[in-house]
Amino acid sequence: MAIDDLLDEHEQSERVLSWLRANGAGLIGGIALGLAAIGGWKWWGNHQLEQHGKAASEFQAAVDAVGAKDKAAAAKVKALPAGMYQTLAALELAKSQVESDQRDAAIATLQGIKTDDAAMADIVNQRLARLLIDAKKPADAVKLLAKSVSPLAIEVRGDAQFALGKADLARTEYSAALGKLDEASPRRRLLELKLTEAGGTPVKPEAKS
Repeated sequence: MAIDDLLDEHEQSERVLSWLRANGAGLIGGIALGLAAIGGWKWWGNHQLEQHGKAASEFQAAVDAVGAKDKAAAAKVKALPAGMYQTLAALELAKSQVESDQRDAAIATLQGIKTDDAAMADIVNQRLARLLIDAKKPADAVKLLAKSVSPLAIEVRGDAQFALGKADLARTEYSAALGKLDEASPRRRLLELKLTEAGGTPVKPEAKS
């Protein structure tokens, strides 16, 4: 190895040592921060798992209380953290209340559900609308489902219009719902009966060539 190479290596080593002397504290601090971040992320992950497990346990306890007709069931559902668990538990509570002929209580339960999930909100509104129709408040049901576009929601809106004595609007809604349903859907027959009752004539789907 040439002397020039040795000098170059020595010079490079000195430069590295000099850089470490100047920046060593910052480098070590950066490594420490990196390790702390990794540790913090692991802690956060474990914390999230722990919180999820706790929420799941509280949800199960609330659902069990609903199933057992526990008088404290409503309070347990209400005490759940806002989110999907509370929404699902509230739906179970409302169902139980309907089965126990507590329609007004079920309406209150469904009205208290707050969710940002569009699909879940549609289910909640459909169930609430059906109860409002049963409670002789079909106009409220129409208003509740005014912007809904799913076949089931449109069908319920048709039920509300029919309950209001607006057979023409009911026919429009039933026909729209039929147009959104698959030909093999088991709900088609029921919808066709509703359309006929409202004075309409079901249109047979065109045969595919």
